[in-house]
Amino acid sequence: MTTTTAPAARPDPSAPAARERRLERTDPATGRPAAPVRCAGPDEVDAAVRAAAAAWPAWRATPPADRAAALRAAARAVRDAADELGALLRATTGRLEHEARASAEVAADLLDEAAVAGLGRAGRVLAGDPAALDVVRREPRGVVAVITPWNDPYPAAAGLLAAALVTGNTVVHKPSERSDAPGVRLAGLVAGALPPDVLRVVSGDGRTGEAVVAHDEVALVAHVGSTAAGRRIAAVAGARGAKVLLENGGKDPLVVDAGVDPVLAARQIATGAFTNGGQLCTAVERAYVVEEVADAVVAELARIVEEDVVVGDPADAATTLGPLVDADQLAVVEAHVQGALDAGARLVTGGRRIERPGSFFAPTVLDRCPDDVDLLTVETFGPVAPVVRVADFEEGLRRASASAYGLAATVLTPSLDHALRAADVLDVGTVKVNAVFGGAPGGSADPRRGSGGGAGYGPDLLDELTVRKAVHLEGLGEP
Repeated sequence: MTTTTAPAARPDPSAPAARERRLERTDPATGRPAAPVRCAGPDEVDAAVRAAAAAWPAWRATPPADRAAALRAAARAVRDAADELGALLRATTGRLEHEARASAEVAADLLDEAAVAGLGRAGRVLAGDPAALDVVRREPRGVVAVITPWNDPYPAAAGLLAAALVTGNTVVHKPSERSDAPGVRLAGLVAGALPPDVLRVVSGDGRTGEAVVAHDEVALVAHVGSTAAGRRIAAVAGARGAKVLLENGGKDPLVVDAGVDPVLAARQIATGAFTNGGQLCTAVERAYVVEEVADAVVAELARIVEEDVVVGDPADAATTLGPLVDADQLAVVEAHVQGALDAGARLVTGGRRIERPGSFFAPTVLDRCPDDVDLLTVETFGPVAPVVRVADFEEGLRRASASAYGLAATVLTPSLDHALRAADVLDVGTVKVNAVFGGAPGGSADPRRGSGGGAGYGPDLLDELTVRKAVHLEGLGEP
C-alpha cells in the first residue's frame, strides 16, 4: 500500500484519461525482463466494485447448497489446472515448481473445505418466550475486498475467496503485483464456476489496492501481506467504518530445549528457514537454542547448508533453494545479514548474494546474533537462519516473546511440562510443538500486534465474513 493519507477519489468522467501505469517485472531465476503488470486505474476499480455490488443481491439469495456446489466446481477447475498454476507461479516468483504445484492443490482443498463448512453457519435459535421465536441470523456483509501476497498466493487467496463466497458475499480481489499473473489465473478459474461479477479481479500496486479499500461499497477488507500495508489498509478502511481482517508480517521464533537431538533440531530450523527461500510468513526467522546443544545444532545446520541444499533453477527437480522474488527483496536480505555481521554476529556459512543471473542469496547460518539488529526484529523474508544462544528454556521463551510481531512460534522439547508452558506463555496466534510446519485443516488463529488481527482460516473465518442479526418473532394474537 502507499503512504498517502487521503482515500482514493471517485473518478471524474469529464476529466482527461489518466496515463496508463505499468510495473516492470523480471524473471527472478534469470534476471531477464518478464511481462509487465498493468495497473487498474480508479475508474476500473470503481466499475469492478460496483459490478460486484450489483451482483450481491442475487448471490446472497442463492441457496447455500448451490453456493457450495459452485465452490466444489471451482475446486475441480483449480485441481485440473495445478500443473499450469505451478509453472506460472514458478516463472513469476521463483517458487520451486513442485512446491508451487502443491500450493495450487492446497488452494483446491481450501475451496472444497469451505463448501462443506459453509453449509452449517446460518445462526442459532435462542431460548426465549415459548410463545415467540428468537433467532440470531448470520448474514453476508456485501462486497468483500480480498488483497493477497505474492509469496504463497494460491492458498492465501483461495481460503479468503472461498470463505467470502460461500457465506454469500461478492468479492473484488487484488493479487500482489509481484505475483499478478498467478493471482489473476486462479481468480479466473474460480470465477468461471460463479455467476457473472460475483468475483471480480483487478491488477495493480498499492495505489490500486488503496482505491479498492477506500471504496464506500466495500464492506470488509481481508488482507494477507506486509505489516506496513496492513496498517495502511486498516487506517483507510477504518476511516469509513469498514471491517478489516489482517494477517501480516511475522518474525517467528523457534526455541530448542535441552535434550533435543541436535540433528532433528537443525533439520527443523533448516526447513523453517529455507523453505521457499524463507519467503513465508511463518518462516523461522529467529532460533533460540539452549547452550547445552547449541554447538552441535549450529554444526549440523552448517552441514545441511553445505551438503544438502541445492541452489539452482526452480524448474529443475534437483533444486531445493531457488531465487528470491526480485532484486528489491534481495537487497533487504543482504542489508539485514550485513547489519547483523557488523553488530557482532558470527558468520557460519553463506551471507552473500550469489553471482549469477537472477536474485539468488546463499543459504545462510549466523551464530551468536545480538538482539537489537534488523535480522532479529524486522521481517527478513530470506534464506537465513540466525541462532541466538540461551542459558535455558525459560530464557528462550522470554526472548522469543520479545517481539513486535505475534504470528506463530515453534518449540522443540522432550518435556511435556515445557510444551504446556510454551503453549501458555507465547503471545502468538499459533504455537507448534516439535514440528515447524503442520496442523489440522480448519484451524483458526488470531495473530497479535504487528502481525495483524482477526481469524484467518477455518470456521471462525466464516463467522468473521458474516454479520449477526437478532430477530424476535411473535404472533399478533386473536383479534
